[in-house]
Amino acid sequence: MKKNISTILIIGLLGLLASCNDFLDTMPDNRAEVNTVEKVTKLLVSAYPTNSVTIIAEMSSDNAMDNGANFTPYNQEQEDAYLWKDITTTGNDAPKAIWDAHYGAIAAANQALQAIEDMGDPANLQPQKGEALIARAYSHFVLSTLFCLPFNPETADIDMGIPYSEAPETQVSIEYERGTMAELYEKINSDIETGIPLINDAIYSVPKYHFNKKAANAFAARFNLFYHKYDNVIKYANEVVGPNPANALRNWAGYDQLASNWQVRADAYINSSETANLLLLPVYSAYPYILGPYSIGQRYGHSRDIMMNESVRAPGLWGAYQNQYAFSVWGLEQKFAVPKVGAYFEYTDKVAGIGFLHGVYIGFTSDETLLCRAEAYILKGEFEQGVADINTWIGNRTRVQGNFTKEDIVDFYSNIPYTPLGNIESASQRTVKKELNPQGFVITEGDQENLIQCVLHIRRVETMHDGLRWSDIKRYGIEIAHNRDGQADDLLLKEDPRRAVQLPQDVIDAGLAANPR
Repeated sequence: MKKNISTILIIGLLGLLASCNDFLDTMPDNRAEVNTVEKVTKLLVSAYPTNSVTIIAEMSSDNAMDNGANFTPYNQEQEDAYLWKDITTTGNDAPKAIWDAHYGAIAAANQALQAIEDMGDPANLQPQKGEALIARAYSHFVLSTLFCLPFNPETADIDMGIPYSEAPETQVSIEYERGTMAELYEKINSDIETGIPLINDAIYSVPKYHFNKKAANAFAARFNLFYHKYDNVIKYANEVVGPNPANALRNWAGYDQLASNWQVRADAYINSSETANLLLLPVYSAYPYILGPYSIGQRYGHSRDIMMNESVRAPGLWGAYQNQYAFSVWGLEQKFAVPKVGAYFEYTDKVAGIGFLHGVYIGFTSDETLLCRAEAYILKGEFEQGVADINTWIGNRTRVQGNFTKEDIVDFYSNIPYTPLGNIESASQRTVKKELNPQGFVITEGDQENLIQCVLHIRRVETMHDGLRWSDIKRYGIEIAHNRDGQADDLLLKEDPRRAVQLPQDVIDAGLAANPR
């Protein structure tokens, strides 16, 4: 269904890159002047989103629980995300800001692509063309992980996608349609396949703030995992981790030797010199405060019950949590934090104490890419290769040698009971294992399921505070419960439409179809 929709209301394609800039006023003049390599390159700095899905994703997942009415949420976005409510506020972590920031980034990418075409698609602008295509695909992909159901080949021709923007906006009013997930993923895939061969790291002064070659391949690996194209996952992941993946991973042993100080470790985690960090994305977000070890926003958080039994301190193949490198966490009983989400405040008026809160989000790491490959191997039935990647991760992340056999892993996870769905009376009922209901693919009982349980466990540890657990919950149809103080638990079943976050209200008001409720 097509609608005639205001460009500003639906897409923000004229560049709502952040609440503090005036891109909307200056973009038309810039368009007329983007006619040199230098100007195209500079324009692409704006092709990256400046707001993050992290808060909505983390609060929606099973990484958070209700700590009771004695505590207060940080803001309405945090509370509504936990309650799986439609979010109508307009803060930096609300759907509107996320939508505008990502479509603003897409606008910059499209303008760069148009400028390159107008200049004759010259050879010396092919790296910029590749970056623009990958950046455009990435922002569409991120929006789909929040506002759409997971890609399911059985329903992709009817599940709603989001509008895929492929040209600069030159009219006040444009016809848009959401399209289907099948159409959306086809276009993302096309941009990835065309863009990756063109990427050239030599054009960047600081490659890790751009889609450099490894970051682009890591994105392609994750996308293809969600797309169920497992051979492609392996192909692209190989470009990231190489033949000796342990050499590409984070130096957790060295990280463990740093001063036991939150900011020191958070700064080290996002350092551009860290081999494992592939793409750094500075964003406007309260997630460093909400997820960090601060005595604010304690109503909903990564509490001790979850931490000790389900996530970063739950026992694993490596034994007790003390066997992990950098196992220290900071915070309060209501919200324990891993030191990876440092807060960086930009004062606009130091006297008044006002300004903008920033975080630096790591878009892709080689550690997570390795786990994408492990999952792809296991889903293909190539268990030994998947086990090898699991062992590489364990050997790097813990003090235990990664030399577990397939039988060791299967035995370990087969003996763990599933976490019950709701009505948990004791923290000991929580485990690292939950029932799986894969969306559009099949997992066989026994070896394959238990190997996947292992991957999902270590992915949860690896991606804590990154928002990726929410995507794993959606992909695997994991049913979860959110406790509510003094009320019955709210259950999010595998077919619950709330798994697709509601679109911004002004986008719906402009005529784009809302997600069902």
